[in-house]
Amino acid sequence: MIELSVIICTHNPRPDYLDRVLAALRRQTLPTDHWELLLIDNASEPALAGKWDLSWHPHARHIREDELGLAPARLRGIAEAKGVVLVFVDDDNVLAPNFLDAAIRLGGEWPQLGVWGGCIIPEFEIEPPDNLRRYLRAIAMVEVESPQWSNVATCSAAEVCGAGMCLRADLAAAYSKFYKSSKIRLTGRLGQHLTSGEDSEICRLICSLGRGMGIFPDLRLTHLIPRRRLTEQYLIQLSEGIQTSSHLLNFKWQGTVPKQPFLGVELLRFIKHVTLRRGVDRRMFMARCRAALRARAIIGATQGAEQTAQPWGNVNAHSVDQA
Repeated sequence: MIELSVIICTHNPRPDYLDRVLAALRRQTLPTDHWELLLIDNASEPALAGKWDLSWHPHARHIREDELGLAPARLRGIAEAKGVVLVFVDDDNVLAPNFLDAAIRLGGEWPQLGVWGGCIIPEFEIEPPDNLRRYLRAIAMVEVESPQWSNVATCSAAEVCGAGMCLRADLAAAYSKFYKSSKIRLTGRLGQHLTSGEDSEICRLICSLGRGMGIFPDLRLTHLIPRRRLTEQYLIQLSEGIQTSSHLLNFKWQGTVPKQPFLGVELLRFIKHVTLRRGVDRRMFMARCRAALRARAIIGATQGAEQTAQPWGNVNAHSVDQA
């Protein structure tokens, strides 16, 4: 019986990183007859099927998805998956050997949760520059010592990142339906475009349906971070993408439109910040301003795109449990 589906979505992956990702999956303690492996080739050039041998796994498949974007690739994985639990693994995620075993166990022990994840430990290809360390939180890094869970969508301490995200198949199907009906779609990464927000939207949707989200120390993976992601240019671009997506999420789920940064009181704040800030700090601030303008343009283009029919605020709240 296929209990779990591992879904790797990748676009032009770095070969040595994907090698390590697959090697870690070969070392999993969960027997291969209990899980399947889906390698979703998201418009890579050249195609991956002829380059990566998955014959070591009896339930492995290469699947091509030509619509570029992390969310479309994940939706293809959701449609193809046979498991009761789906595990999203990025092409730079090295799972601990017991990860899949723990994912199944936690799903049984915590039936109130619809989505769960774990610790994401960075492995840097080079030592991060000192002046950029404060901005590295934009790169997925998570460490907890005890379970953190909630069904309040705004509880950031329990929000699950896409790296190693475990998702029940029925709720994955609900997300797929929601995504396809949305006027504003959070596509995730689009090739080299660093948009995001799709992970947060999955968590918000699940909370709106009365289920919870949680992070557990039992689940551990290593996040491989190449040198190109440790540059000022990359982190500014990443910050702008995250801020844009955050504004769009707040509009979709709370009806909040980001303020115009160059009008009225906001213009005075802009002048103050630009005057007082220097170097990378000023450039990060400018990225946040651009994000607000970009989000406003997207919202305006939809002519009042829908808010969800079941806002997360209607869900009975549980505080984060330090179990």
